[in-house]
Amino acid sequence: MMRQVGALLEGGPGGRSSAGQGGRAARARRPVRRGSRLVGTCEGAWWRRTDRQEVRRVLLAAKRYELAGRQAGRRRGPLGHVGLEVLELLANLVSFRSGRLEPAITYLMRTLRRSKDAVVRALAALREHGFLDWLRRHERVELVEGPGPRVRQVSNAYRLSLPPRAARLLGHLLSAPPLPEDVAQEREDRAAWLREHKAALPLAELPLVEVDDDRLARVLGELGRAVEARAQAARSTRGDNQEQRCGDKAFS
Repeated sequence: MMRQVGALLEGGPGGRSSAGQGGRAARARRPVRRGSRLVGTCEGAWWRRTDRQEVRRVLLAAKRYELAGRQAGRRRGPLGHVGLEVLELLANLVSFRSGRLEPAITYLMRTLRRSKDAVVRALAALREHGFLDWLRRHERVELVEGPGPRVRQVSNAYRLSLPPRAARLLGHLLSAPPLPEDVAQEREDRAAWLREHKAALPLAELPLVEVDDDRLARVLGELGRAVEARAQAARSTRGDNQEQRCGDKAFS
């Protein structure tokens, strides 16, 4: 009797069967987080290429920002030591070529041996202070049974960034140091020699120096050779015409 009452309370008049159908319907209608984007439709234009030096700048700026923002008597600054740990791990995971960065929170928790609450708060602090941004994402999941496809939340797409107020803490480190005078002079001499060398090359050979694509360089070389041949023919024709005019004047 008590089981029947429990079934009625959970599923309404339909009893156990209605409870099962209601549970499947609830799962089918389960919403994703607000603002979530469909996987594969947004990340390509949002991720940015980067390099090891830029990532290093972000990490160094974050550490200085943490120290500069730490108040007297406090052990942590605006990012916290967990925030720095999370940022350093993300910096090691990002793809320099594409900027792809999409670790799951469970991976961050397991790798850093931190609780979910600590990781989530660290991510929020990094985003609040401009070192990190993300896109929420979801994917479609086909149901084996029940009404149509449903969606489920997946890992965020992350992007590292360097906020201006933190970049100012780096000072001269943001700019490359000046080259030694001998190195600068050597580069200038080499650039001048290269310009003279290119200027002396015939049109058929110049593409081999300027163009990286071998096939395109060959095509442009053939085109240059044809242009030079036409110019040579035109010069020969003008020379012949000039000699003929000179001969006609001599006989007149």
